[in-house]
Amino acid sequence: MHRNAVVVARALREAGARGEVVELTSPARTAAQAAEVLGCPVGAIANSLVFLADDEPVLVLTSGEHRVDVTATAAALGARELTRPRAPVVRAATGQPVGGVSPVGHPQHLRTVIDVDLLRYDVVWAAAGTPHAVFPTTFAELVRMCDAEPVRVA
Repeated sequence: MHRNAVVVARALREAGARGEVVELTSPARTAAQAAEVLGCPVGAIANSLVFLADDEPVLVLTSGEHRVDVTATAAALGARELTRPRAPVVRAATGQPVGGVSPVGHPQHLRTVIDVDLLRYDVVWAAAGTPHAVFPTTFAELVRMCDAEPVRVA
């Protein structure tokens, strides 16, 4: 297993998560690719997106069928603006590459908001630190593990 996936698996165990890391036979860099490989609705994919809220990295967990409304999400965070950083900033904040960012296993805690639309799914799939690894979870488990704030992000 890739070292990033090992870190995520450890973080899941330490958090008491029920799901385990699953290695994929093909990469899933997008929600559509992950849904196709997993055979689930694209909305059940929890995209882990790093943004800068007034220059501070934050993690936005959104349903794979949404695009983040940066104005509304900035307001929910109490920020003036929400912007997408370049890949090196994402890796520095998470230790993981764009396309494989997990909700857990980062070098330091990131303020996290979670899309309330993920509540529609009994099982939610999230990346496990690499585009070749995922794990099953639930909305409630993500809120607990990430200390995430439920908001409407789309």
